[in-house]
Amino acid sequence: MHAVGTAAQTTAVPLRTTYLVLILCWFAILSEGYDLGVMGTIVPALMHDPQWKLTPLELGQMSSAALVGTLFGAYIISPLSDLAGRKKLLIACVALFSLSMLAAVWAPTPAYFSLARALGGLGLGGVISVAAALTVEYSPPHRRNLNFALMYSGYPIGALVSALVGIGFMEQYGWRAVVAIGALPLLFLPVLMIWLPESLEFLLAKGHHHRAQALAEKLGVAMPAPTTHPAPTATAPQASFRAMIGEVFSRKNAFGTICLWIAQLSVVMAMYGLGTWLPQIMRKNGYDLGSSLALFAVFNLAAAVGGVAIGRVADHFGPRKTICTGYVVGAMAILALSQKNDLLVNYLLVGLAGFGTIAVALVQLGYIANYYAPHARASGTGWAVGIGRFGAMAGPLVGGYTAGLNISPIWNFAIFAGAAFVAGLAIFFTPTPEHVSRATGRKA
Repeated sequence: MHAVGTAAQTTAVPLRTTYLVLILCWFAILSEGYDLGVMGTIVPALMHDPQWKLTPLELGQMSSAALVGTLFGAYIISPLSDLAGRKKLLIACVALFSLSMLAAVWAPTPAYFSLARALGGLGLGGVISVAAALTVEYSPPHRRNLNFALMYSGYPIGALVSALVGIGFMEQYGWRAVVAIGALPLLFLPVLMIWLPESLEFLLAKGHHHRAQALAEKLGVAMPAPTTHPAPTATAPQASFRAMIGEVFSRKNAFGTICLWIAQLSVVMAMYGLGTWLPQIMRKNGYDLGSSLALFAVFNLAAAVGGVAIGRVADHFGPRKTICTGYVVGAMAILALSQKNDLLVNYLLVGLAGFGTIAVALVQLGYIANYYAPHARASGTGWAVGIGRFGAMAGPLVGGYTAGLNISPIWNFAIFAGAAFVAGLAIFFTPTPEHVSRATGRKA
């Protein structure tokens, strides 16, 4: 995965080009968010499907199928984008997971449904890294973190759209109609083919200098500096595999790396566990389907808005304090949802839960990206994201297993609140890296 801190070489980018790439990549991420969020929307209907007669554990396994695909996709698509081109791979990813939604619509059995979701997960796992790389490359240096946050806000908004579609269509047309709408991004592919520019970095790395020059002139973008491979120096480690391993697992960073991996694993488990089971848990807590899906919509809306806002808070108070505080707020809100509250109070608590998990996790990605020296940022972030995929697979399974025990819903909330708290604790104990201490003149 290309981290926020990846140094794109483009030095001057017109606003129209920045906004074009940002909007197109945002839509690709929104499509992914719909695809991954749709399981949380349709779980209540699948629980009562008279043909499939699924148990909660089987539903958890079905929800994890796409996430298994994302684990492989994250490690396969990113290297392929550097070989075949970022534009081509982004289009291929959107096409793959959209086609998988069509296949899931017509799935005759849960096994076929899970297989279609797993294949689509390959595209889901790659689209974030490719979209992030293009967004950062075509953004001015002073707006790269903000534009990354704006681009990634498409994920919770996509999940929000899936909840709204479920509210409007599922009761009358069934869960298959909600899944079918996830294939609509296929209609957007011609727009990506025509308007999305290829990466100048990729073209230059492949020696296509004339194509890069023509594209730069068309976009009004300044060409990257001609020196793409600076000479080695004693103070600038080169991006060899050995150097990256040495930075991530060095004596000064090894404990921090473990803490960051624990934080990523824990928060992603809470995100995907709640994202899959929140509507069903709320139904079990006495709310009807419409209210449960509305709460799910608020969960994702708060995550989308909070993800952009909390970045500015982190700039003022520091990312570590912001992340720790956000996770504690999220954990308390999740735990409070286990009580019999008024509906308006639950809207507030669900919003805080979305803010204290998904939104804070976005800031955490930026924190991880800047934790390591420049030559190891992409690899360090990518490995942390890969570890987080195991949490993504575990969340729906843990929620399904707990739901199948026929115990009080408080245990579902307690488990995911505990995961958010562990994430905050892990960040609290993460040592401040030396290069950050020297740059800021403070320890934390």
